[in-house]
Amino acid sequence: MRPVDPRLIARIGPARRYVITTAVLGLLTAIVIGVQALVIARLVAPVLAPSPLTEDGLGWIGTIVPTSARALETGVVWLAALVVVRVLLVGIQERLAHRAGVAVIADLRGRVVAHAARLGPRWAASGEGSTVTTTVTRGLDGLLPYFVRYLPQLMLAATVTPIMLLVVLDLDWISAAIIAGTLPLVPLFMILIGLVTRQHSAKHLEAMQRLSSRVLDLISGLPTLRALGRHRGPAGRVRELGNAQRRATMGSLRIAFLSGMVLELLTTLAVALVAVTLGFRLVYGEVSIETALAVLVLAPEVYLPVRNVGMHFHASADGLAAADAAFDVLDTPVARVGGTGPAPSLAGATLSMRGLAVATPDGRRHAPESLTFDAPPGSITALVGPNGDGKSTALLALMGLLRPDAGEVSAMLADGTSVPLDDVDADGWAREFAWVPQRPDLGVPGRTMSLGQRERAALARAFESGRPVIVLDEPTAHLDIEARTEVVAHIRAAAARGVAVVVATHEVELIAAADAVVEVASATAVTP
Repeated sequence: MRPVDPRLIARIGPARRYVITTAVLGLLTAIVIGVQALVIARLVAPVLAPSPLTEDGLGWIGTIVPTSARALETGVVWLAALVVVRVLLVGIQERLAHRAGVAVIADLRGRVVAHAARLGPRWAASGEGSTVTTTVTRGLDGLLPYFVRYLPQLMLAATVTPIMLLVVLDLDWISAAIIAGTLPLVPLFMILIGLVTRQHSAKHLEAMQRLSSRVLDLISGLPTLRALGRHRGPAGRVRELGNAQRRATMGSLRIAFLSGMVLELLTTLAVALVAVTLGFRLVYGEVSIETALAVLVLAPEVYLPVRNVGMHFHASADGLAAADAAFDVLDTPVARVGGTGPAPSLAGATLSMRGLAVATPDGRRHAPESLTFDAPPGSITALVGPNGDGKSTALLALMGLLRPDAGEVSAMLADGTSVPLDDVDADGWAREFAWVPQRPDLGVPGRTMSLGQRERAALARAFESGRPVIVLDEPTAHLDIEARTEVVAHIRAAAARGVAVVVATHEVELIAAADAVVEVASATAVTP
C-alpha cells in the first residue's frame, strides 16, 4: 500500500471539482490557524507579562488585536470569529471530501462490475465471482475513510505544515529548527507501522472474502439443503469463518488504535521539547513571552496534519487492500471475442463448431479439445462426456461469451452465407441465444426459491423467449422425474418449431431425445 495510490488518483475524475475545492479550503485553514495562534498570543501575553508589550516577532497582528486591556473585548471577538471560520472551513472540507469519496467509490465499483462482466461467466465461475462481490460491496466501502479523512489531511500536511513552520521560523528560528528536526520522525514511524498494517489488512480482506463466498453459496443452495434436511450442516464452517473474520477485524482495529497512540505520543514529546527549550530561554530573557506563546500554540498545529495522515492512513488500510483487489480485476485482460461487423439473425441458421479447444485456467489441459459438431435448426444436439471435460465451456464459446484458444464458431445462414463469429459483434451474436446455466440466477425474487424451482422458471423463460437458438446446461439435473419428462417435452416442442437446441447433459432420457449426440473430451495441453 502506497501513501498515494496513483491508480486511485487517476480515477478521481468524478470528484475532481470537490478535490480542488478541498485543497483551496485547506490553504485557507492554514491561514486561519496562523492568525488564530498569533491572536491568542497577543491576548494572553498581557496577563502573564503586565509590563508594556512590544510587537517582537508578531508584526502586523498587533494592529488587529491591540494590547491594551480596554481592547480585550475586541480581541475576543476576533478570536471567536476565527474559531467560527475555522470550524466552517473544516466542516465544508469534510462534507466535500465525503461527496468526492462516494463519487469515486461508486465509479470504481461500476468499473469493476462492468469489467468482471466482460471477463465472462467462466472467469466468474472459477471462484473470482465471489471475490468481486465482496470487493465491490463491503471491501470498497472501506475506502471512504481514505477520501474523507486521509486525503484531506494529506492536503493539509502539504499546506498547513510548511506554512506553520515558516511562521514559526519567522518568530523563533531555534524552535523552527527543533520542529524541522523532529518532524521527519512522524512519517518514519508511519512507515514502520504500515509494514505491520499491510499484513493485517490483507488477512482481514482474505477472511472477509472466504466468509462471503461461503455465505453466498450457502444462501444460493439453502432451499435445496433445507428440502434435503441438511441445512444445519454448514453452520459449523460458517461459524469458523465468522470467527476468523472477527479476529482479523479486531487485529486491524488494534493496529489502527496503536498507530494513533504511537503518533500521538511522538508528537506530544516533540512539542514538549519545544516547550522546555522555550521555558529555559524565557528564564534567561532570550525570547519574549508573546513570541513563546505564539510558538507554543503553533507547534502542535505543525505536527497535527502529519500525525493525522498516519492515523487515518492506517484506519483506511482495509479499504486500500480492497482497492488493490479491485485493480487486480481491472488489470485482468479481456480476451476479445468476435469482430466489428453486425451480427446476423440466426433464425434458420445452422451453427457450426470446428476443432474448438479451450485451455483451463491453469493452462495444463484443453477442455474441450478438438470439438466439432453442427447444430441445424429444428434439431436437438446433446453434448455428453465426463464432468470437467468442457461441456459448459463449449456452450459459452458457441454463444460468443468465451474466446477459444483454437478452432472456429460460425453460422450457415438460411441464404447459404457462412458467417464466422470472429467477424461479427459478439454481443449481438449472444443476443440470438436463450441460455439457461446450471445454476440460474433470477435475481432477488429467486432467493426464496429452491434450485429446482429456479431452474424450471428459467427454462420457462427460455422456451417463451422466441430466440432462434436455445442453449441449456444440465437442464434436468435438479428436477424430479415428472419435471424432467415435462422439460424433455418442451425441448422437443421447441425443436419442432424450428429452434436449434444445444444441451449439455447426463440425462439418459434427454440424450435419447437428441437428434445428434456429441462426445466432449479433454486432453493435456501441449507446451511449446
